[in-house]
Amino acid sequence: MKTDAATTISLDAPEAFLNRELSWLAFARRVLELAADVDLPLLERVKFVGIHAMLHDEFLMKRVGGLLEQCRKGSSKRSVDGRTPFEELAACRSEIREQIRIVSLLMVEEILPAMRSAGIPLLDWDELIDEQRTLLRDDFEQTVLPVLTPLAIDAEHPFPFIGGQGLNLLILVPGSSGGRERIVQLKVPTNRSRWVPVPGTSGFVAIEQVIAANLDLVLVGSGPFRPYLFQVTRSAEGQVNETEDTEDGDSLLPGDIVRQVTRDLKARRFAGVSGLKVSDDMPVELQRWLGRQLRVSIDDIYPSSVFLGLSDMMSLRVAGADNLLLPAHEPVDHPRLRSYVGETPPSIFEEIARGDILLHHPYHSFESSVVRFLAEAAEDPKVLAIKITIYRTNRDSPIIRALAEAARQGKQVAVLVEITARFDEAPNIAWGQLLEREGVHVSYGVEKLKTHVKLALVVREEGSKLRQYVHIGTGNYHTGTARIYEDIGLLSSNKPLARDVAMLFNQLTGALKSRAYDKLIVAPQDMRSRFIERIRREAENAKAGRPSGIRAKMNQLQDQELIRELYEAGRAGVPIVLHVRGLCCIRPQVPGLSENIRVFSVVGRFLEHARIYEFANRGSPEYFLGSADWMKRNLDRRVESVAPVEDAEARRELAAILDVYDSDNYSCWECNPDGSYTRRRPAPGEPRRASQEVFLALAASQKKPERPSRRRRRKD
Repeated sequence: MKTDAATTISLDAPEAFLNRELSWLAFARRVLELAADVDLPLLERVKFVGIHAMLHDEFLMKRVGGLLEQCRKGSSKRSVDGRTPFEELAACRSEIREQIRIVSLLMVEEILPAMRSAGIPLLDWDELIDEQRTLLRDDFEQTVLPVLTPLAIDAEHPFPFIGGQGLNLLILVPGSSGGRERIVQLKVPTNRSRWVPVPGTSGFVAIEQVIAANLDLVLVGSGPFRPYLFQVTRSAEGQVNETEDTEDGDSLLPGDIVRQVTRDLKARRFAGVSGLKVSDDMPVELQRWLGRQLRVSIDDIYPSSVFLGLSDMMSLRVAGADNLLLPAHEPVDHPRLRSYVGETPPSIFEEIARGDILLHHPYHSFESSVVRFLAEAAEDPKVLAIKITIYRTNRDSPIIRALAEAARQGKQVAVLVEITARFDEAPNIAWGQLLEREGVHVSYGVEKLKTHVKLALVVREEGSKLRQYVHIGTGNYHTGTARIYEDIGLLSSNKPLARDVAMLFNQLTGALKSRAYDKLIVAPQDMRSRFIERIRREAENAKAGRPSGIRAKMNQLQDQELIRELYEAGRAGVPIVLHVRGLCCIRPQVPGLSENIRVFSVVGRFLEHARIYEFANRGSPEYFLGSADWMKRNLDRRVESVAPVEDAEARRELAAILDVYDSDNYSCWECNPDGSYTRRRPAPGEPRRASQEVFLALAASQKKPERPSRRRRRKD
């Protein structure tokens, strides 16, 4: 497509990019829109309020903390859209305040009244009758009071350390004989339920209100006490190093890495404050005093007229309220991995050998596919070795149990545990140490790079030959998130692909030099160049009048070089459709820049998490799936892998999945040229097409299918 040179925007100009931080906050706005969606059941809306608060907490920890550090250092480095750190920080603060205002209004005017009407109110202490107060006071005295520790703040008692994310009461206590008020800090315990059932009702009262109303049991005296609630968020930016060298230049040994990460985790607890939320009834002078004690600017203090710690709304459990939730979803077995009446289920390895199996979670069961793959490998006497990467996993993981069992049975088991996975460092260290005690070969990442690949490899003896089976995924080996995250996985015994996966494992565990791969695309080795090669090929095809096009689904898009390549391809006439769940720095639909580029985001009950890449390739489309987003960190500072999908049926399934997302007219937001998002709505008379609902319906239709035909065993 030709463009008017006078209107063409330079690909290096700040105007060609959207701000990363504000795009992250735009994703939080989309979640907030779901909390306001009256078409959703009430408790689903409550859940989205909690998710929105969680996103704010994470943003303050990760992004605002980093911006504050840049400002403290006096950095003048500009963002991709041309802002200084001070300008970015000011814009983020403004957007955070606006979103707090919106969610507060939503809670006061809609959510809380709706909960009251539904018979599950969040009550204030003042609303309770004397009998309820007495019962709650007795319970408080027995189950909460012994846990509390009031800390005086005065000349003899300096301001205490306040940990991140917890709720705290700042209490003004009357001085003796009418003297000056004293100040006491009291941490709200996190090991007690935030939402306390009110006797004789189906409602709840917040635990901080119970504590505040019974301070005479905590602080000897008659009051009146003046309690105010606050919440501190501490920065997580730059605390845990992915890798570090010792003073003499030698690489850290595995034990050194564990000790370093453990030290950094302790240091994170004392990181600087990146945000202070306070109840809006706290006097301004007290807010300023508290800010000074915590060394936080008044600009980073956020008063709120509703509950602080709204992320706890996700933990609100209401018995007998299924009508206020979406229907429960139970993942179905993939048709080719299902047991049928009267049949002995085949080995999963026999089924994979017949042809690749494409998995779509949480619609397809993770337990009956990926967990079964590893559990059968642990028990199968023909299996000789298992290799896997662990980036995040869950407590009491069946995958960890299977790996330990495999090692006990004498199989060679190698696990690469990434102990610098943000906020999962401590459990990953524990998993690694547990597996080592069981005889598993454990590696702790790669020097200077975070290992983000999602790969598993099984080596099986079949007759006189060894055959390798692989699982390539877009999500973690975590049975909990597999039920709430949307992800794609591929089970395959394709020989060239399995050979590449085995070679990558050897590179990771043996600290070997990078080698050329036949099928896999690996970062930081060649992923950037191979994606650029394909984008440019589509541009050449468009210029020559051949079929061209790019469709991509990812979590985030920020890499400037790839964005410029996409702009060039779009200018050449390549139709580009990008499904980017979260932050996105490309500006779509801008005259002279990106008329051929569309960006949209699907947000729903499941967290969209899969990465899928489609290139039209003259009418013979190529498909890839894997762990990498188009972010600079993924392409340059992490070990990532993306695999081609070559099985014809699996390719058709991927194309169909992308088609469903493209046609979504209900749970999809279109990105506008200015970075704002507009939700799609069905036209009058048009049926509603919410992509996750479509996938749920497709999964339900597969619950009792006819026995699928057996595909012949591959000969590769």
